[in-house]
Amino acid sequence: MDASVTTNDGKGLLKLSGRFDFNAHREFREGLDKLVGLQGVSGFTVDLADVSYLDSSALGMLLLLRDKAKQANKVVTLTGVKGSVQQVLEIANFAKMFTIA
Repeated sequence: MDASVTTNDGKGLLKLSGRFDFNAHREFREGLDKLVGLQGVSGFTVDLADVSYLDSSALGMLLLLRDKAKQANKVVTLTGVKGSVQQVLEIANFAKMFTIA
């Protein structure tokens, strides 16, 4: 998996691509640390448009991001959700915990 961090419209953007699973833990954690360290952003967006697969460990990593965002009084939005990624997020009831756009 690849993870890149930028800013867009005053929000921190974490763009992920490839398989989002346990093997991607290090890349996600590095992206998470960069994202949380951004100054002057109103929230965080995770772009999942290029993610081909995610598993339960990926769900746990997204929950970790949500917890860190909550500590910083920020909201996390998941974007680009489609296909099997959307199905997994729906089964896990992530729409109750995240804004999904």
